[in-house]
Amino acid sequence: MCLALVIALVQGCAAADSSRILHVYAASSLAESFAAMEKAFEAAHPGTEVVLAFAGSQVLRLQIEQGAPADVFASADPAHMQALVERGRVRDGRIFAHNQLVLIVPRGNPARIESFRDLPRASRLVIGTASVPVGSYAREALRRVEAAGEGGFAASVLERVASEESNVRLVRAKVELGEADAAIVYRSDTVSAERVRAIEIPPDLNVSADYSIGIVEGSANTDLAEAWLAFVLSGEGRRLLARHGFAAE
Repeated sequence: MCLALVIALVQGCAAADSSRILHVYAASSLAESFAAMEKAFEAAHPGTEVVLAFAGSQVLRLQIEQGAPADVFASADPAHMQALVERGRVRDGRIFAHNQLVLIVPRGNPARIESFRDLPRASRLVIGTASVPVGSYAREALRRVEAAGEGGFAASVLERVASEESNVRLVRAKVELGEADAAIVYRSDTVSAERVRAIEIPPDLNVSADYSIGIVEGSANTDLAEAWLAFVLSGEGRRLLARHGFAAE
């Protein structure tokens, strides 16, 4: 009887602990800002543990479609959020932040790239795959240069792509490791990156990335998910996003 009672108590504690775990699936570019929010949120909700999972938005969407135990989803492309909303997998999807593209080069800048239009000088360019938001946005920026009168620009640049990565952090890492002359990432990815130099993309060529967030249907912790959503949208959440290079909604 005593052993059974101990087992029951342990199982009861485990159940209680698991009920205070919030699983947040978020686009890779949100890593630093959401890590800062995690600390603030846990401090404001004693006994709660926030578990962050970062990957490309398209990967996270697939995982949620297949039943991954996410409570909250934050996407770098509203299209992935909308697809989950339409399938009844996410609710309360809304835009909460904006980002923009920048070009990054190594500190030494061996290819002497000083502007977005200098990209054809690169021997090794890294971008995201076409299915990941940062890769889709990068290709749109290249098309905008062509629309501005520089025919063949996109094809010329894409010929220099040495690697296509599944999330923006892998894109940035190639430049940090000296394996690329340049890469196209989000502005937020340059805030704490000391081994790269950011080069602005002209506003008429740049692409705005709209970030959306929503609660996953069937979440075991709807109350915590709603509290996280409210925190992200709060004044403190907005300040943390701005500190890490985002424009808050």
